[in-house]
Amino acid sequence: MSKRDELIQKYATDLKDKCGVNANMDLLTKVVIGCGPSIYNKDASTVSGTDEKELATVKNNFLIKKLGLKDSADLDKGIDAIMEKYGRSNKNKYRAVVYYLLAVHFKKEAVYN
Repeated sequence: MSKRDELIQKYATDLKDKCGVNANMDLLTKVVIGCGPSIYNKDASTVSGTDEKELATVKNNFLIKKLGLKDSADLDKGIDAIMEKYGRSNKNKYRAVVYYLLAVHFKKEAVYN
């Protein structure tokens, strides 16, 4: 099993255990591939749910640029809902899991097809 496959399994487990979500493995794999090498970097592979700068990066680079959403208060509300779902006290919020949840939340799974 490759390192990426191991991480995909870890993310699927995180989705199930911490968010109560049974992952669509095809979508999760595509999201992980879309994250590129950041998944292998300890700092870049996680998202700080309390760092406003980090959340702005998620909003601008993922929601607006990748998913093609228009900047609005709904994006901030969506990010907030995902942080709540993932668990605010959970220190290790994996970027791939956050992106997966956001893609599903905003019904933008088709971006990965």
